[in-house]
Amino acid sequence: MDDHEVVRRGVYDVLDAEPGITVVGEAGSAEQALARGPALRPDVAVLDVRLPDGDGITVCRELRSKIPGLACLMLTSFDDDDALLDSILAGAAGYVLKQIRGSDLVAAIRTVASGQSMLDPATTTRLMSSLRAEGEPSPEDEQLAVLSPREREILALIGDGLTNREISTRLFLSEKTVKNHISRLLAKLGVERRIQAAVLAVQVAGSGGGAGEGRTARGRYAG
Repeated sequence: MDDHEVVRRGVYDVLDAEPGITVVGEAGSAEQALARGPALRPDVAVLDVRLPDGDGITVCRELRSKIPGLACLMLTSFDDDDALLDSILAGAAGYVLKQIRGSDLVAAIRTVASGQSMLDPATTTRLMSSLRAEGEPSPEDEQLAVLSPREREILALIGDGLTNREISTRLFLSEKTVKNHISRLLAKLGVERRIQAAVLAVQVAGSGGGAGEGRTARGRYAG
């Protein structure tokens, strides 16, 4: 979904030539995307962050509430930390710049279609550092109250960027146990992605507080 027809056509042409990817629809506005998306039920939606009648982040949030399992890949002309944060919190699976090469866009779509996140590590690291430096206020200290002490401990380590293996070593737990704890804390926090929990952990730390199923890469796409 993009408000510029030339951009939409370029994305369409790149994706339509790829085996295993079917373009099921396109839209030039938030209104069109919200009207067509639920009927088309794509596996992946590529959404422009900025639209003439709204924004792709809101579209991402609303489409994901109507299409279970939808992976949204945000596309933007600007390297914008605020938009990245909002995209993460809206449940987007990826965030890429429009300057991306066609082959890299295809790879990004296949990545999010498989259930993985596609967020530039350097950009994400900068965002986390910025949140820590600014002491972003905690949005939901009460929300974290539902976590057990162990889950809060693991959430804090996720916010520090540790992998499951590193967390298991730090806490003397098996990786399977850590994975189970993470699955439960994500469910309690009402988020689906580890990166969302990481952002929440950083926000809470900055304020002084305490701290899915895979999909086939052969998917349907809507832009």
